[in-house]
Amino acid sequence: MTALLTASALRKSFGPTEALVSASFAIDAGEVVAVMGPSGSGKSTLLHCLAGIVRPDEGQVRYQGRDIAELSDSERTALRRDEFGFVFQFGQLVPELSCLENVALPLRLAGLRRRQAEATAREVMARVDVAELAPKRPGEVSGGQGQRVAIARALVTRPKVIFADEPTGALDSLNGERIMQLLVGAAKESDAAVVLVTHEARVAAYSDREVVVRDGRTREPVVAA
Repeated sequence: MTALLTASALRKSFGPTEALVSASFAIDAGEVVAVMGPSGSGKSTLLHCLAGIVRPDEGQVRYQGRDIAELSDSERTALRRDEFGFVFQFGQLVPELSCLENVALPLRLAGLRRRQAEATAREVMARVDVAELAPKRPGEVSGGQGQRVAIARALVTRPKVIFADEPTGALDSLNGERIMQLLVGAAKESDAAVVLVTHEARVAAYSDREVVVRDGRTREPVVAA
């Protein structure tokens, strides 16, 4: 069976710096894969290539069998909006919008009417225990609450793949555990794949398997029988 999302022989440079030298990756529907490695190893660049945010200089990224590079800019934008969800280290919520409006934003961008988008957003917020935060702005909630709102925003379009880049990096250990439980639980419930970038073993423990990035190259750890 073909993997949901794959990458092969990726190379990416930023000026003279080689971020990816020879990176490969594959993930199936419903699978959680932790991408691990030291700072500067190329983890986030790999995630950005997989998500179609950055174009690799060489190599190929395929989603549901189709080469992402063959998509037009508008098609890649629609892919990231409708079928990919994103959770970043600092949430990246829009400060001028309420938490409800932040969660509803991907649906509004997809053309849904406000009432329908916000009704769906409220349902998803209730699933991750932040329904009471709907009227508040991001600056009025804690870091852990903000990340739960960001998870709700990532889930609201029922994405096939969720990209989580250091989602617990700005949180204490207790809030970090709560965020990972919510993220992985919600993803498994909807059969979404999760690409989880982290440098923390306790976060990677929530994954089904690990891929290590070092000096721009990927490898999977050998697991003892």
